[in-house]
Amino acid sequence: MELSVYNIKGEDTGRKVVLNDSIYALEPNDHAIYLDVKQYLANKRQGTHKSKERSEVSGSTRKLGRQKGGGGARRGDINSPVLVGGGRVFGPVPRDYSFKLNKKVKQLARKSALSYKAKEDAIVVVDTIAFDAPKTKEIVAMANSLNVAGKKLLIVIPEQNKNVYLSARNLKNAEVILASELNTYKVLNANALVMDEASLSVIEQIFKA
Repeated sequence: MELSVYNIKGEDTGRKVVLNDSIYALEPNDHAIYLDVKQYLANKRQGTHKSKERSEVSGSTRKLGRQKGGGGARRGDINSPVLVGGGRVFGPVPRDYSFKLNKKVKQLARKSALSYKAKEDAIVVVDTIAFDAPKTKEIVAMANSLNVAGKKLLIVIPEQNKNVYLSARNLKNAEVILASELNTYKVLNANALVMDEASLSVIEQIFKA
């Protein structure tokens, strides 16, 4: 698959780049995508939820009524779950939501996500994404010139660039990510990928590893 290479002003450089079919032209595997996104979201959960059980509620442990003949449940003390203000039965407790996912499944999911974007013509390749100073209007101007304004953008760069990060920070519909940190959720969550040309080789190296 061939794509034209543009400069930051949206002008066609006259060059074309060939996308690796093994990454951008796969038959997408939806189940692998589901598993990778599920793991990504699970890993973001803190898992610090907690409710008090019967033994943790502050209250007297005096038995309120006799065991039999009261006409109701043998509820015991005031901390009983059947009483207002009592403990909670089987409430949430702190836990770790993360789970293991095989490397090959993760790679298949990422390739599938990129293949979806390639099929949708949602990938734009720019020769170099760099600014002299951190200015939000630079990102806005680039989006307008590349005809992706108003879309949720994922800007992929090959290495750390403070000016690019700071320029996009104030835009709710633009996010900057390193090519080495590209993940399925971020790719699918964006409407368009604006990729620095050098990031393509970084991605290929990752998938070869």
